[in-house]
Amino acid sequence: MACSISSNAFRCYTETLRLTPRQQQCGRVKPTPSSFLSFNSSTILTLGASPSPVPRRSITVRAKMAASEGSISGSNRMLVFVPPHPLIKHWISVLRNDQTPCPIFRSAIAELGRLLMYEASREWLPTVVGEIMSPMGVASVEFIDPREPIAVVPILRAGLALAEHASTVLPANKIYHLGISRDEETLLPSVYLNKLPDEFPENSRVFLVDPMLATGGTIIAAMDLLKERGLSVQQIKVICAVAAPPALSKLNEKYPGLHVYTGIIDPEVNEKGFIIPGLGDAGDRSFGT
Repeated sequence: MACSISSNAFRCYTETLRLTPRQQQCGRVKPTPSSFLSFNSSTILTLGASPSPVPRRSITVRAKMAASEGSISGSNRMLVFVPPHPLIKHWISVLRNDQTPCPIFRSAIAELGRLLMYEASREWLPTVVGEIMSPMGVASVEFIDPREPIAVVPILRAGLALAEHASTVLPANKIYHLGISRDEETLLPSVYLNKLPDEFPENSRVFLVDPMLATGGTIIAAMDLLKERGLSVQQIKVICAVAAPPALSKLNEKYPGLHVYTGIIDPEVNEKGFIIPGLGDAGDRSFGT
């Protein structure tokens, strides 16, 4: 399946291709439940929702279907996963509805976060194998390795709601709070709370949680802080409810190889920095203030 994101449209076509090295040709792949979008490092994005006499360029992303994330984990391109799960589509629809009351909105975004973290943890968490005694006999078992650190970093305040059910999905995780606000005029980020460790433990795996990837300023600032504390892009996965091309383009340019999991990709960001159609201010709608 090939997808194209332009300033006012997001279109997908039916053919599914596997991108191979340039020396080889493209070959077909049998579709499977795990779908993702890959951004080439040469991708160029030009925004502009209003009509303009200057021809508008668009970015083209090629979507592939993979049996598992492990089959493409060595790629140096940023990968954007949009899991095709009906429950994810359901909760996104609930969140979009401007009639959804605050308690239902918060519950819905928490459920969405649970599903996205479940998808993001597939084939990423280290395990240990052994044997235990069940009531009926000896059984071979596989547990998440408790020696390998797992952390969740929600970006306040809306990230708290999206990460609310993290502990029900991820065993023995730690939560580090990161507060970043965005100036309403300049749209520039400002860090007001930083509870990150001076350095993350070796082999840490970190879920960076921010509901809205709009202009990209906040998520880039958070990624910079994680990198300063010893993490590589292979140790980080970004979890968001809605993503837009400006943020994805910036992430791809600065952090190739990063994996982003989102409920949906919307086509544009308005002059105030809000995703269109989006779901409004996720923090305000989660907490009612």
